[in-house]
Amino acid sequence: MAQKTEKTPNAPKTPAKAVKTAKAPAKPKPAKETGKPAKSAKKPAKAAAPAPAAPTADTVAVAGAVPSPSAAARGRQQVKVGRVVSNKMDKTVVVAVENTVTHRLYHRYLKRTSKFAAHDEPNQCNVGDEVEIVSSRPLSRTKRWRVRRILKRAE
Repeated sequence: MAQKTEKTPNAPKTPAKAVKTAKAPAKPKPAKETGKPAKSAKKPAKAAAPAPAAPTADTVAVAGAVPSPSAAARGRQQVKVGRVVSNKMDKTVVVAVENTVTHRLYHRYLKRTSKFAAHDEPNQCNVGDEVEIVSSRPLSRTKRWRVRRILKRAE
């Protein structure tokens, strides 16, 4: 008669897999004769970039006005050109700036319009004027731009 063996509930139902042993490390391949150094060779250290020279009288005359030290500390300001679409607020105008973007799929140009609230201290901008605005510190909840100059008056 055949003997019955007891099965434990946690016993694996499939036979245990054989444990693979680690392979021996591969031998390093010799470097190809291409004239290039092997990857293991250390690259020479890069030389530090020279410091920019201070502007002289000739470079300032060519470049224009001398930048103030506070302007250099501020960093580069963004400049945008757009049309005034509203001047109903006091010392504030709304400027619509159009830019073109390429459609991802169809590769056609699309016009996108963004509106920016800009600070106009003397209240001299009218609807339809073409103005240049420059980024600034936050002046109110929505104003982060200032009117730099009026490029063209509305007709």
